[in-house]
Amino acid sequence: MAAQNEVWTLAEIRDGKLHSVSYELLSWGRSLADSLKAPLVSVVLGDASDLPSLFEYGADKVYHVSAPELKHYLVDSQVSVLKEMVEKYEPQIFISSATTQGRSTMPVLYAKLGVGLTADCTGLSIQDGSLLQTRPAIGGNVMADIMTPLRRPQMCTVRPKSKRPLPRDARRKGEIVGYTPQKSSLASLLTFLGFEPESRVGLPIQDAEVIVAGGKGMKGTKNFALLDELAGLLGGSVGASRSAVDLGWAPASSQVGLSGKSVTPRLYLACGISGAVQHLAGMSGAETVLAINTDAEAPIFGVADLGVVGSVLEILPRLIGDLKKSSKGVSK
Repeated sequence: MAAQNEVWTLAEIRDGKLHSVSYELLSWGRSLADSLKAPLVSVVLGDASDLPSLFEYGADKVYHVSAPELKHYLVDSQVSVLKEMVEKYEPQIFISSATTQGRSTMPVLYAKLGVGLTADCTGLSIQDGSLLQTRPAIGGNVMADIMTPLRRPQMCTVRPKSKRPLPRDARRKGEIVGYTPQKSSLASLLTFLGFEPESRVGLPIQDAEVIVAGGKGMKGTKNFALLDELAGLLGGSVGASRSAVDLGWAPASSQVGLSGKSVTPRLYLACGISGAVQHLAGMSGAETVLAINTDAEAPIFGVADLGVVGSVLEILPRLIGDLKKSSKGVSK
């Protein structure tokens, strides 16, 4: 088959429905496809009940692979199917989200295809007909521009929550193209045993509307219980700075920043976080930022909508107490 010159994005499925990163990727891909005057395609491996919504968020076409072997994510079968599809349709660009799935799939796929891959991009554009990929380097101290003009497809991953989905347009329609891979591509050496959700408070931080994040100012693991309690009262999730994660006070899955996750909550409550450049980059998409820190000169106050100078270990218990009183008053 002749090269289609399409721009591809890799959709992800959770519990039978498309994950929000599928729509974020279309926001990235739409501007690239328009610049190249190329179709924007969403590739879906597995069954989801809401496939037409991809058109409403910007896709022109959907390549859908329906097979019982794809019900659960297994990296080797996913890579084999995608390699088969890439070799058949020959897209010019292929974008995935830097989720656990994306970070597992794309490195194996690019190695098997013999092309290039730029990971954790924070910016994408078209320059002289090729994909210009921007990503942080040297610990986030510089931004590197990378191009892979000699190989196709040009592949990259982008940080989840680093771009919002396009406005939904229910009038947009598109074409769903079914694809049947070879049986050998669906075979896997892995066995799916089960899935255990993380037991911390709230949603994964990249999906949370409210994040209560702690840094070195929390002064220990036990004090993160205050963040758990406050997040529970606010209907939010608990995040952490890199220093708090490195000290073992919080799991790596809660880390916000260039070496962690990018988040876009409606409210970001930074508790004892000074505001290193890398951390600020990860929470720059927050609508409202409230910061508590003992250092009035901390960089976090430069981005905060409301700043409180003081000890989080004194302020948080009072805030939690006031919220509990307020909720009792409302219930009465």
